[in-house]
Amino acid sequence: MFAKILIANRGEIACRVIRTARKLGVRTVAVYSDADARSLHVEMADEAVHIGPSRVGESYLRGDKIIAAALTTGAQAIHPGYGFLSENPDFADQVTAAGLIFIGPSAASIRAMGLKDAAKRLMEKAGVPVVPGYHGEAQEIVLLASKAREIGYPVLIKARAGGGGKGMRRVEHPDEFSEALSSARREAKAAFGDDRVLVEKYVDKPRHIEVQVFGDNFGNAVHLYERDCSAQRRHQKVIEESPAPGMTEALRKAMTDAAVKAAKAINYSGAGTIEFIVDASQGLKADRFWFMEMNTRLQVEHPVTEMVTGTDLVEWQLRVASGEKLPKTQSEIALTGHAFEARIYAEDAAKGFLPATGTLHHLRFPDAAPQGATMRIETGVRAGDAISPYYDPMIAKLVVHATDRQAALEALGAALSRTEIAGSTVNTAFLAALAADPDFAAGDVDTSLIGRHQAALTIVPPPSGETIAAAAVAASGAGASPLSDDPWSSLAGYAHFHSVARRTWLKFGEDDIAAKVSVRPDGRFQVALEKPYDDTNSHDFRAAPRLARWPGHITVFEGAVGYTFAVSDPLARADEAAASAGSLRAPMPGLVKLVRVGKGDTVIKGQPLLILEAMKMEHTIAAPHDGVIAEIATEGAQVTDGTVLVRFVGEQAASTAVAS
Repeated sequence: MFAKILIANRGEIACRVIRTARKLGVRTVAVYSDADARSLHVEMADEAVHIGPSRVGESYLRGDKIIAAALTTGAQAIHPGYGFLSENPDFADQVTAAGLIFIGPSAASIRAMGLKDAAKRLMEKAGVPVVPGYHGEAQEIVLLASKAREIGYPVLIKARAGGGGKGMRRVEHPDEFSEALSSARREAKAAFGDDRVLVEKYVDKPRHIEVQVFGDNFGNAVHLYERDCSAQRRHQKVIEESPAPGMTEALRKAMTDAAVKAAKAINYSGAGTIEFIVDASQGLKADRFWFMEMNTRLQVEHPVTEMVTGTDLVEWQLRVASGEKLPKTQSEIALTGHAFEARIYAEDAAKGFLPATGTLHHLRFPDAAPQGATMRIETGVRAGDAISPYYDPMIAKLVVHATDRQAALEALGAALSRTEIAGSTVNTAFLAALAADPDFAAGDVDTSLIGRHQAALTIVPPPSGETIAAAAVAASGAGASPLSDDPWSSLAGYAHFHSVARRTWLKFGEDDIAAKVSVRPDGRFQVALEKPYDDTNSHDFRAAPRLARWPGHITVFEGAVGYTFAVSDPLARADEAAASAGSLRAPMPGLVKLVRVGKGDTVIKGQPLLILEAMKMEHTIAAPHDGVIAEIATEGAQVTDGTVLVRFVGEQAASTAVAS
């Protein structure tokens, strides 16, 4: 076993690797950028080396700096985690050339599976079923459009070097093909440096089911059963589970046999995932699944496999890379119970899952799983950490395991309802709604489920009167310690004939709320809410509501929903109203990728004006109303959240940009 390894990653996966390394007595070296100087993975590691500025191209993608850090600190091997350089064969070669061990597959294996088109041709030769489509080298638009017509619409354009839904477009009609191809190519070029694509038949009711495989350097390869990753938004996974609901023994055998065959075809060593698309339109059948791609690394969702098989896949990685054989044979790997993983992101589900930033002023996960279940929280952040625009905005992975799917699903819902995050917009309410969705609960899932139900899944009911009253009471007691269990204690006071009423102002969304809070002789609070709520009631808060106070705000938690109220300064509200005079502003930090109109152009409501790229995804900014362009951002401009993108002649737009 290694004495010391370097982890060429950050955040949750770096922390995950450190925990297993510590268990095995292996010392760890972290690397970090400017933005991560005080991050959790740096604190957890035995040593840490600064490798550059916050942008990934100047830090986490600098293989030369990472290898230099490993050599300087005496590390024997490099664990790449997932993302960044984890599937870069050139980096794997460079690690080996430096006399270090790459904790992952060989560069040859990564290259064999790194390009979707070449990988599918290889799988066809190995006897693994692949999706009908065009996987050739020629990329002329006329040829690709012709192949799409031959395959039959709808088709799916996919970046051949892609992953995570980037560079992927569904096309319903030939007239849409050219625009979809251009968009997919731009996104693929930005994300992977390769704009080449393949074109495949779009499966009508697709399930995304993948198989965890593991190989060693002695010719052994096993599978650790399947994971269902069909719950996706914008082609990115949201909730994963194992085993797949409705899985038949016939399909499981066919699929796992094909996965092991694929791994052996490239002499695979280490952790890998064979991803399949399954046609579920007539149920799960052994002859209706096809190879999509192989991820030659540890997957984000690997904990669900660990939960149902009782394994530590990171430990397996370290043992295999250090020259040991696989810890178990196929017959020794059993499937027990059911597990779910929910990815908690800083994002606004109601606005098309736009990534969010902010400081996590309050972060609290459940202390324990419901009775009969077990739970893991995989995270790389703590309360007080910032979600920056430089990296993926995942906050944590909430993983539960129970005896069966129903029990595990109930445990997931309960855990989400007790998760509290304030300081950034998060997706916990959306995840809880998805877990409770009747189709999802019944196991009737496919990759379009979230899209079909998106309106219902992302709608958040307005706060109840009691929630608003709790926020008003907390705001009125602003003099109390934010750390106190009773943040309203400062309200108690002497009044000879009547209780003392305190007036407070809150803002929720666009609503300004004025409230009068009084303390009754029996210790309860009477809250009078003025327009638009007009509610006068008594609220007993002896059992303190779940809330978090943070600078200028109060977040009250109802189940998985966090309602955030701004505590208004009445003297500043007139200035805010004056400042809202309108311009069309960026809804998030990003890069102006493409401008579709110019100064002086007349536009109509809903017309695309420009494309903003954020987190390597493209977002179309549309006109909020008819008008004439007075000013518009220039292509290539890097903008921050709230930057003015467009001004109109005459009437000014007062709304924030909406991305589609």
